[in-house]
Amino acid sequence: MNTVASILVVDDEPRLLDAIRLILEEAGYRVLTAGDGIEALAVLQSQPVDLILADIAMPRMNGYQLYERVCGNPQWVAIPFIFLTARVLNSDIRYGKELGVDDYLTKPIETEDMLAAVRGKLRRARQLAQASRLEPGLYPLTVGRLRIDPGQHRVWLGEREIQLSAREFILLEHLARQAGKVVSAQESIRLTHGLDTDRVEAGALLRPLIRSLRRKLGYPVGEMGCIENVRGLGYRLVISDD
Repeated sequence: MNTVASILVVDDEPRLLDAIRLILEEAGYRVLTAGDGIEALAVLQSQPVDLILADIAMPRMNGYQLYERVCGNPQWVAIPFIFLTARVLNSDIRYGKELGVDDYLTKPIETEDMLAAVRGKLRRARQLAQASRLEPGLYPLTVGRLRIDPGQHRVWLGEREIQLSAREFILLEHLARQAGKVVSAQESIRLTHGLDTDRVEAGALLRPLIRSLRRKLGYPVGEMGCIENVRGLGYRLVISDD
């Protein structure tokens, strides 16, 4: 029997919060609401949540801060997260995407666009959860100084734990399991985004994830570090004890 997905909507505008709640409930979802990031954390600690829709500009704790707290908790990191905001500057959108957020919808939001994004993210989350149960990939993995524990969704570089988004984790784990081999952008995007696309679009979608991963692994901007770009082919994780 299919269970009803629970969606947490976070926004400090009561009318908009109510409107989104009604739309999602009419679509068959169970909806939880919060007025800012602090309230959202309280909900997450008390009830299961399958997807988060959150505004960015909120009092006390904004959407970016909430997203970082979600990513920092192994129990929540796999929850799909969609920014729902009136901020339309390209720099804001790029920042959200580089953080690893799953999607970014701008207000005013079309009902069908929002529902399509919700359905897609929930479907992908179910597919990833099913794959984790079927594949023997829950065993810890060590590649040089990199240690990955898929069961706990945790990563360490030496003694330092690294906080990754769900997509970043999926990408790094896949590269680590293929360490020393070139993994195409299309194969990576199939895993991280659930998309079958051409080489150009796959490369454009993958580059922000690769940049973010390199930064979180401690490499300066402009340096490839242990994730090599093999021009025209894809990326390769280099085994190193340095």
